[in-house]
Amino acid sequence: MQSTGLWRDRDFIRLWSAQAVSAFGARISREGLPMAAVLTLGASPAQIGVLAALSRGPALVVGLTAGGFVDRSRRRGVLMSMDLTRSLVLATIPLAAGLHLLSIVHLYVAAAAVGAASVLFEIADHAYLPSLVSAEDVTAANASLSATDSVAEVVGPALAGALFQWLSGPYAVAVNAATYLVSAAFLCGIRRPEPAPAAAPPVDLARDVTDGARAALSDPHIAPLLVMEGSNALFGSFFSALYLIFALRVLGLTPGLLGLTIAAGGLGALAGAALAPRLARAAGMGPAIILTAAGAALATLLIPLAPPGRGPGMAFLATAQLFGDALAVAAWVLAASLRQRLLPPQLLGRTAATFQTVGGGLGILGALTGGVLGGLMGPRAALFIGAVGLLVGPLAAAGSTLRSYREAP
Repeated sequence: MQSTGLWRDRDFIRLWSAQAVSAFGARISREGLPMAAVLTLGASPAQIGVLAALSRGPALVVGLTAGGFVDRSRRRGVLMSMDLTRSLVLATIPLAAGLHLLSIVHLYVAAAAVGAASVLFEIADHAYLPSLVSAEDVTAANASLSATDSVAEVVGPALAGALFQWLSGPYAVAVNAATYLVSAAFLCGIRRPEPAPAAAPPVDLARDVTDGARAALSDPHIAPLLVMEGSNALFGSFFSALYLIFALRVLGLTPGLLGLTIAAGGLGALAGAALAPRLARAAGMGPAIILTAAGAALATLLIPLAPPGRGPGMAFLATAQLFGDALAVAAWVLAASLRQRLLPPQLLGRTAATFQTVGGGLGILGALTGGVLGGLMGPRAALFIGAVGLLVGPLAAAGSTLRSYREAP
């Protein structure tokens, strides 16, 4: 999964540590905002859909404007600034709860602000990694970071579930605010000088958007990844809007049981991160991406098929999380590495912004649609539509030249 040289590189370890700390906290806020809305404020499916849309929506706005900014900036400074921003925004939630001023509107604003900072962080992170490690270590570095993210997926939701039962959702979010401060401190400790940004034309948002889109669409191996990104955002956002309501209200899981269920996905994701390079060597990078993405979509079908009741329902959800997350993470590691390998370094920020824009725009549509459909036909039926829709991206990629790209890392 990883190059041993990476673990002798103190600066990579600092980057890994920063992302590990924030990954644990991110799981708490990811579950905390909708849980606070459902359990504390009694939010409806439509309101959860709006909350999910607002958390995804900034990807559209930031993606349209931030790619060129990242390519013209020192990426590490952007990463630290976004950590501090997320910490400050999240700290307002327990403060408002303590003053009995917390409202759904407050959660809407916080979700949008944290979403915007997270998107800019992800764009800068994608562009920063290839400047910190050698080219031959990029896939191993992505796999290592994803493996740590997967461990957070195991422990984080279980910790979140416990915190939400001991405290309440709003106060549990305070833990997340602290983790972003620790992450910023680790990033500040990186000593390797970052290469100066490549010479770029003056700021021109229209040109930045065009350059990023052209770079992504002109490469026959990258364009199918953009289609998959859009499909996953559109139909995956059905789950952002409805998964918690389905698990808590339809299946009757407690917050603690839900946390354990989601933790099963972390175990799968950890395995997926470890297997990704091996799958690429065995099947070729392109086929491995298509097969793992298709398998992840099929595993998701188990969620709307879950029977009522805590025991049977939890078993179906945990199985879907275990196998679905394993395959989805393997697909992500390979897709991210392929983009970093094939695209010019000076355009990584703008192309990452293109992916975020497509994902954000379609994610808004999917979250709102999922919330509305969940209210009209029930969460189970709406989630089934989302699960079937997740197959669109892999099927489209299977008909492209991506299936013939067999070079392994």
